[in-house]
Amino acid sequence: MNQPFTKQEKIRFKHVDYAGIVFYPRFLEMLNDLVEDWFEEALDRPFSKIHETNGIPTVDLKVQFKKAARIGEVLTKKLWVIKLGGASVNCGFRFEDEQGNTCLEGEVTLVNVGISNGRDAIKAEPFSEEIKEKIKNYELRITNYEL
Repeated sequence: MNQPFTKQEKIRFKHVDYAGIVFYPRFLEMLNDLVEDWFEEALDRPFSKIHETNGIPTVDLKVQFKKAARIGEVLTKKLWVIKLGGASVNCGFRFEDEQGNTCLEGEVTLVNVGISNGRDAIKAEPFSEEIKEKIKNYELRITNYEL
């Protein structure tokens, strides 16, 4: 069975609000970091190279905030593929605390786009077969984000 892409992240002062819990936009930044790391480390497509000619914008995002995460905690961030299309990929994600409790979960849909030289136009562009094969390594058949 395929496994999710997994990274850990320590909650730092920069992530929290006055109450000492993660300010919700920081969770979305952490999710974007996870996607960027997945593309670089697992798919061998670092954003620094992708963005010379292409992009991977988020076109749909569903998020459920389940539990507060506090400064000093270490979260385990997981990302897996729910559905791979020609130019899009729908991924599930979950952030868990050190006790395995879910802090955040949801789905994100990303689209591979080509960008014109003048950067004034973008359009969906199919993933290469090589990238599709790498993405398929993270497909999981799960429901309700249960890993």
